[in-house]
Amino acid sequence: MMIAPDRLEELFDRADRVLARLENLLPGTQPPPDWNAAVAFRWRKRGTQGWLQPVTKPHPIRLADIETVDEQKARIVANTRQFVAGHGANNVLLTGARGCGKSSLVKAVLNEFAADGLRLIEVDKDDLIDLPDIVELLQGRPERFILFCDDLSFEAGETAYKALKSVLDGSVAAPPDNVLIYATSNRRHLMPEYMAENLEQHRVGEEIHPGEAIEEKISLSERFGLWISFYPFSQDDYLAVFAHWAAVLGVPAAVIAASEREALNWALARGSRSGRVAWQFARDLAGRQS
Repeated sequence: MMIAPDRLEELFDRADRVLARLENLLPGTQPPPDWNAAVAFRWRKRGTQGWLQPVTKPHPIRLADIETVDEQKARIVANTRQFVAGHGANNVLLTGARGCGKSSLVKAVLNEFAADGLRLIEVDKDDLIDLPDIVELLQGRPERFILFCDDLSFEAGETAYKALKSVLDGSVAAPPDNVLIYATSNRRHLMPEYMAENLEQHRVGEEIHPGEAIEEKISLSERFGLWISFYPFSQDDYLAVFAHWAAVLGVPAAVIAASEREALNWALARGSRSGRVAWQFARDLAGRQS
C-alpha cells in the first residue's frame, strides 16, 4: 500500500511531537558533581536517575558545642582523623537514645576535618540501593568521603540492607579506601527482633536452621567496625547542655541560672531529657529575651 507524500510527512511530524513529549518526561542527564561547590552533598533521585546535590549551607555545629558525650566524641574524632590521614579506619554505627547528639556529632566531625579534605554525602534509607553507584562516583577521588545514613533501621521484608552490607564488606570488588559509612540508629541491630524468633530456637518447624535466619539480621550491624553507644541524659547533663546553648544564643548568665527549674519542667512536659530538648528550650528562652 502506497502512502501519499503529504500523508507521510504528516506522520513524521506526529512522530517527532510524540518523541519530544517523551523526552520531556524522561529525566535529563545530570552533570558530574562539582566537588568544589560544597563540602557536603545529598544523594537525590528523580525516577531511576540519581545525582549528588551540593549542600550550600551545611550545619555549622562544632565539636565544642557537643557536651556530656566526651568519650563518644573522642572515639569518632580519632577514627575520622585516622581516615583523613589515609590510615586504617572503621565504618561507624552510632546507636542509642534519641536526641543525645548522634547526628550532631557526625556533622561536627565534618566541620572539624573539611579543611583536610573530608566530604560528607547524606543518603536516605530508601536510596541505599544506589550505594554501589555512589561509591563508583567516588573511586579515585583525592578527597575522603563519609556516606552518612541518619536514623537507619529496617523493617521485616525490606531488602535495601543487602546493598549496605555489600558496600560495608565489599562484593567482588574491594571497598574503596576513600569511603566510610557513618550511620545513626535507635536500634543496635538495625532490624526488628521478635519474641517468636527466640521460640524458634527451641522448636522444630519448617526452618531447619532457624538460628541462621536470626544471625542474618544481626550480621548487618556487625559489619560496622566501630560501635558508639549513647545513653539518656542525666539531669545534670541536660542542664549543662541547656546552659551551653543558652549562652551561645546570648542569654545572660543570671537568666540561665534562674531558668533551670523552667528548663526541667520543659523536659518533663516533653517526656524526654536530651540535647535536642535542651536546645529547643534554650532557643525559646533566647527568643523571649529580645
